[in-house]
Amino acid sequence: MDQERFRLLMELTTRITNHFEQSAHLQLETAELLAPVIAAAAERIVTALLDERKVLACGNGGAAALAQYFAACMLNRFDLERPGLATIALPADNSVLTAIANDSQFDQVFSRQILTLGHPGDVLLALSFNGNSPNVLKAVDAAHEREMTVIALTGGDGGRLMELLSERDIHLGIPHEQRARVQEVYILVLHCLCDAIDCLLLGVE
Repeated sequence: MDQERFRLLMELTTRITNHFEQSAHLQLETAELLAPVIAAAAERIVTALLDERKVLACGNGGAAALAQYFAACMLNRFDLERPGLATIALPADNSVLTAIANDSQFDQVFSRQILTLGHPGDVLLALSFNGNSPNVLKAVDAAHEREMTVIALTGGDGGRLMELLSERDIHLGIPHEQRARVQEVYILVLHCLCDAIDCLLLGVE
């Protein structure tokens, strides 16, 4: 290995190590802040499910993938075997998304689904990195119109989404500006949420 390539690999190794350290630091930093809020969100979801309601989840890009991942953990299982829990990932159906975007506007791709599928007592899990995504903002408005509770997962200062949340809604905010770090915490938050839901339903120790 020539000297220049060795130097580059060492620099990359240091950079990668820094990513791990930054992610771990942010997760530990937000643990105390988010733990009681995640517990409250889990309780709200379980209350809805026991009342034969459901969870709708939405987001864009990586958040869309996480909304689908959360739905998979709920509908199938997280760590333990249990009956499926009623959850719909609104970004999952490409035919529905493109039909709404084509006939209306892209900012309505979630809200139109919520106005059709949502019922009083349901829960909307809304993921938005900066809290300013127009389709997520309209989704929150639609959820309130349907008398649903909103659980908002955001980064940074929460953006315009914070102005829409009511007293009955729950905000899970990661106070960080780097998208990759925030999304890494998103995954941990969703895992904690799934685990807490299982604990409330199954009495897991």
